[in-house]
Amino acid sequence: MAKLIIEPRLRGFICTTAHPIGCRKIVEEQASRARRCPFRGPTSVLVIGASTGYGLASRVAAAFGAGAATCGVFFERPAEGERTASAGWYNTAAFESLAGEEGLLVRNVNGDAFSTEIKKKTIDVLRSDFPPVDLVIYSLAAPRRTDPAGVTHRSVLKPIGSPFYGKTVQTDSGAVREVALEPATEEEIAGTVAVMGGADWLLWMEALRKADVLAEGAKAIAYGYVGPELTWPIYRFGTIGRAKEDLEATVEKIDRILAPLGGKAYISINKAVVTQASAAIPVVPLYISLLFKLMKEEGSHEDCQDQMIRLFREGLYCDRPLPDGAVDDSGRIRIDGRELKPALQEKVIQLWPTLDTGNLFVLTDFTGYRSDFLRLFGFGVGGIDYDDAVESNVPLKGLP
Repeated sequence: MAKLIIEPRLRGFICTTAHPIGCRKIVEEQASRARRCPFRGPTSVLVIGASTGYGLASRVAAAFGAGAATCGVFFERPAEGERTASAGWYNTAAFESLAGEEGLLVRNVNGDAFSTEIKKKTIDVLRSDFPPVDLVIYSLAAPRRTDPAGVTHRSVLKPIGSPFYGKTVQTDSGAVREVALEPATEEEIAGTVAVMGGADWLLWMEALRKADVLAEGAKAIAYGYVGPELTWPIYRFGTIGRAKEDLEATVEKIDRILAPLGGKAYISINKAVVTQASAAIPVVPLYISLLFKLMKEEGSHEDCQDQMIRLFREGLYCDRPLPDGAVDDSGRIRIDGRELKPALQEKVIQLWPTLDTGNLFVLTDFTGYRSDFLRLFGFGVGGIDYDDAVESNVPLKGLP
């Protein structure tokens, strides 16, 4: 067993360490919020991409808000020597412990969710002692995927058609700098769609249906983002946006898979939040820093957990008809309306050209952004003495 004094080690938009006690406290906070917002919802949930971001928040909301059994699929590393485990590993260990204290059924599968092997292993777990799944949540973000034919595809964050010129902020230094990105090649576009589009979600749903582990009325949901026009050149109209279009187009195919069960597939369009994935997208960290300041000032700010609680209570499992605007013309559930309010976005447009390193901490909430980023890895959590050595080797008990 290894006790270490663990400090954040930042490299660009990456943190290479994680703090187990900090991660646990954050999951405890998420669970506490979910308990305060109970709802009648799913009873048996499979979360593909369950260890961080919206996937973790979904799992927490389903378990502690609705009392659901959950099976989480993720790809995380345990601690080894003086290297800490990944944040997702610590998050899952905390979730497993907290759910166990409340008598909730928890199962975990660690490995490459894109692989046929992990799909088979997950189905074996679901068949063994897990009730039929009535909600499948697909929340994967990855730099590469090897498909069933053995071809490895890689995703890129690039514009399509013409170069992109803009500005962003360095998470580690706080420097606002200009960025220039050349447009993606057709091969890069296809690779990004293969990784981040709907192909793997469809394979999961086909495998689950064939294995007969889905309940009557089962639902499936994946997450997307639209954002303001400011981010469209690099996001919605870029390679990642093309992949999200493919993900959205997959809903119709999954609807056909679920139709015999009386089930349905959905896309939820969520607001901008701090995740490991969003931190990697040029422009987005600076935009989020400005957005957070404005939304906090008007009292409309939400994080991942707030969003998922609202999605379940006011969207997927609402006892009354959804209000106007909650579902768009494409059938997508929209919980990003507070971010995209015209009056708020007008303020973003006015302030954006003026942002630079000198006024970053005045005009934006970069302090809050960086705090949220560090909290992804268990750092900056109140009540923890980070100068104390802690046990870094935290076991996961629910693995097959």
